[in-house]
Amino acid sequence: MDYVVRYQGGNNAGHTVVVGDQKYALHLLPSGILSPGCTPVIGNGVVVDPSVLLSELSGLNERGVDTSKLLLSGNAHIITPYNVTVDKVTERFLGKRKIGTTGRGIGPTYADKINRVGIRVQDLYDESILTQKVEAALDVKNQVLTKLYNRRAIAVEQVVEELLGYADKLAPYVSDTVLVLNQALEEDKVVLFEGGQGTLLDIDHGTYPFVTSSNPTAGGACTGAGVGPTKISRVIGILKAYTTRVGAGPFPTELFDEDGEALRRIGGERGVTTGRDRRCGWFDAVIARYATRVNGLTDFFLTKLDVLTGWEQIPVCVAYEIDGKRVEELPYSQTDFHHAKPVYEMLPGWNEDISKAKTFGDLPKNAQAYVKALEEMSGAPISAIGVGPGRDETIEINSFI
Repeated sequence: MDYVVRYQGGNNAGHTVVVGDQKYALHLLPSGILSPGCTPVIGNGVVVDPSVLLSELSGLNERGVDTSKLLLSGNAHIITPYNVTVDKVTERFLGKRKIGTTGRGIGPTYADKINRVGIRVQDLYDESILTQKVEAALDVKNQVLTKLYNRRAIAVEQVVEELLGYADKLAPYVSDTVLVLNQALEEDKVVLFEGGQGTLLDIDHGTYPFVTSSNPTAGGACTGAGVGPTKISRVIGILKAYTTRVGAGPFPTELFDEDGEALRRIGGERGVTTGRDRRCGWFDAVIARYATRVNGLTDFFLTKLDVLTGWEQIPVCVAYEIDGKRVEELPYSQTDFHHAKPVYEMLPGWNEDISKAKTFGDLPKNAQAYVKALEEMSGAPISAIGVGPGRDETIEINSFI
């Protein structure tokens, strides 16, 4: 890849990347930061906590990773200290009705963006504008903090001083990323747009209100990076061989037994950013079909197939039962989805170690049958299969370029 672009979310979305014998936990940076020759880009649709970004860059530099090619959109919004404060106190105030946010200020920052009181990266380079914007934002927020949450008001000067302290450190990376990316596409460069979360966390198409505050679905790449939809030639969905979720929200196939614990343990299912255990369940073909539809997926990358080794039979959710009726598509109604019960089809498992498989034919027959069944149920071809965490532990069925 010539460019890898994060187009939404913030440091609430972590990715673990294994390169050789090294493991990297990325929270805000695009995964392309680890590929020599690749230009990593943080697009305008991302919300950026400057302290987190600088800390992540420093950590990679200490490990010998060259981060000098990073580009940061001047139009990306800044997560301010007061956004983090509002996020934490609001979630505590909701109590049992809490959404399960990471408490990192992501939602309040997107809310400021929509309310047109947000702080953008470019504002760090005009103290007068920055001060005016912080004052406007805190006019209301301080009223809420003091009168509703019984918290201390936040001083404008303190926030401005902290944000200005990041300006010089971020300056080498700040760029007109929309122009850069469109020029790259005109030159037939290969650009990968990397979403931070899954389809069911999309603010419009997910399990609202148990969602993130942006659009990780494919359409979000256009607005979050500033490229037109006609520039997108391929849409690859990342699909686990089973289902996981972090945070609250409906999860029809969730397991609360030994199988669920085994999936969590074998799969290392712990949130990279949150540190929370992921909720685990069997593969849900209903959700996969929905993801294919709303993203316009051309193909899937199936990951963690190796985790399922050892089960005699593997249940796959092919439909839901809602009020005694079989439903094969994701319910439109939030109420129906909360009451959906999985309808399972049992597929034969395998015991052979598949981590050394290099071709599809190297997989046990039952593993091949499992992949083919998931492909048929999901509505898009599977182009690659992960049989381990390493970059060399991938079976490529069709070329991605």
